[in-house]
Amino acid sequence: MFANAALRAALRSSAGALRLESGALCASLSPRLWTCSPAVLSAPRAACVAGSFALPPPVRHYARGANKKKAVPESQLSDLSPTMLKKDFAAVPLAQTTDDLVRRLLSLELASHSEKLQLKTEQLIAKVQRDENDRNSVEVQVAILTARIRNFQEHLRKHHKDKSNKRRMLMAIDRRKKLLKNLRLVRYDAFEKVCEQLGITYTFPPEYYRRATRRWVVKKAFCIKVFKEVQKQKAEQRLKMKPSLASAETAKTKAVDTQ
Repeated sequence: MFANAALRAALRSSAGALRLESGALCASLSPRLWTCSPAVLSAPRAACVAGSFALPPPVRHYARGANKKKAVPESQLSDLSPTMLKKDFAAVPLAQTTDDLVRRLLSLELASHSEKLQLKTEQLIAKVQRDENDRNSVEVQVAILTARIRNFQEHLRKHHKDKSNKRRMLMAIDRRKKLLKNLRLVRYDAFEKVCEQLGITYTFPPEYYRRATRRWVVKKAFCIKVFKEVQKQKAEQRLKMKPSLASAETAKTKAVDTQ
């Protein structure tokens, strides 16, 4: 009985000592239990200081920034007033005196994009045409191509993957460039007027368009060498033919003398 009581007292004293030691250890480790350096926290999955648990840093889900709207240039049709009449009804006197509902139907307020583009083309033509009946001069063709090119540019800003319309725009630009080049050589005053009225900036084309690659340079040098060799052979043939021609002429003269 006394032995059991002594054993229980010894166990209680050892348990109390263990509790005190564990409490002191936790108290000594508690200040640095969850402390980590800033470099460790910045890493995605870094461990903390030795003696603490290895936990990943908290993930912060930041809100996305607002998309800034890009400044879109104004359309060439923005200066057209919605109260203007369509092209087919602008010269009709009865359309000027109709009621508001019919006039609204005939105006640009309810017009399609193609009808607005036709009216804009007519305005550009009126700026550069030579007379009222001029519809086929170089100046008029440049005005028509300018309205078409600007319309393609506005379309490609929204639909930049439209390759077919991009090709049509480049073809129209090349056509207008050739017309302006010809007009500049023939009538320089008309060329300056067209560029000023339509707002066209004319840039001089380079002297040579082709890119001088290594293969092209070697091929050109070889062609020049062949050309010079051919010219040399032709010159030698001419020199050989001269004595034969001279002997033939002397034989003819001798034959004439003998007769």
